[in-house]
Amino acid sequence: MIPFPPAQVQEAPASREVAFPGFNALPLKGTVLAAGAGAWFAVLVGDSGPLDRDWSQPRLPAHTGRALAEWLRDQGVASLRYDKRIAGSRDPRLNASLDAQSGDILAALAAARALPEARNRRILLVGHGEGALLSLLAAREADALLLLAMPSQSMGKALAEQIGLQLPAAQAAPNRAYLQAVFQAIRAGRPTPAPGADVLPPLAQLAKGLMAPETLSFVRDTLDLDPWTMAARVAVPMAVAWGGKDIQAGKPAQVPASYPGTVIEVPDANHVFRREPRSRAELDGASALEGYRDDRPLADLSPISAWIKTLK
Repeated sequence: MIPFPPAQVQEAPASREVAFPGFNALPLKGTVLAAGAGAWFAVLVGDSGPLDRDWSQPRLPAHTGRALAEWLRDQGVASLRYDKRIAGSRDPRLNASLDAQSGDILAALAAARALPEARNRRILLVGHGEGALLSLLAAREADALLLLAMPSQSMGKALAEQIGLQLPAAQAAPNRAYLQAVFQAIRAGRPTPAPGADVLPPLAQLAKGLMAPETLSFVRDTLDLDPWTMAARVAVPMAVAWGGKDIQAGKPAQVPASYPGTVIEVPDANHVFRREPRSRAELDGASALEGYRDDRPLADLSPISAWIKTLK
């Protein structure tokens, strides 16, 4: 008898590029990372700004999305991460609305379910920062949610609080009043209010950014969006995780009783869940950014791993 060679089994590559239609058929590109035996497949959604699939942008070239996908792979969770529609775009006509960006998440979830790497797996939607907020709008199409560094209040309230803490006492009143006037103009569709002589230049610049034509629709639709109201309506398993060293969007003092999910705190994690050895007292906005780089390892994410293991 002539021996036949063993059959060659074609295995899916560990990592591969994919493309899929986003909201209104806008082409989106991403990376699929396969994993071994496991019950879950994750779709990763990045924070605010023109982030690519690795959660990198020119002003902050770190790759935490890729690091997180690799960590999930080590937990047996395969994943899809994709470039945001605004990544690398300078087209002012590009639709960056809330409908478009949340629609892209729904499109990514649909694309994930059709992937061979997701066959017989349930879908875990993982959102970070603003991506966590938008993921709540797509929760109905996922089997579980993991929300990292989710804002604990609406954008308008968060901005007012952050700016209020930075204002000199003598200039606080007119600057707070100007910020509220900007918010009212956004809500009512009016032009940017002219800043008075007492308005600080950084606040005037912020107002221009908030009311930039290419993103004004998105800002208007998210300005008063309350994450806890949306979270209370989620019907699938859900966890919100915050870093103990996150000075951007840390764990709130109190989580509303209406929140139906799990609360996780990762003690030594910063905003992007990398390890932060410094104390919170040593950190400010500029120094915290130093901890977002690729040379900082991910924090000990075992509390998140433990929650993933509870999912059925």
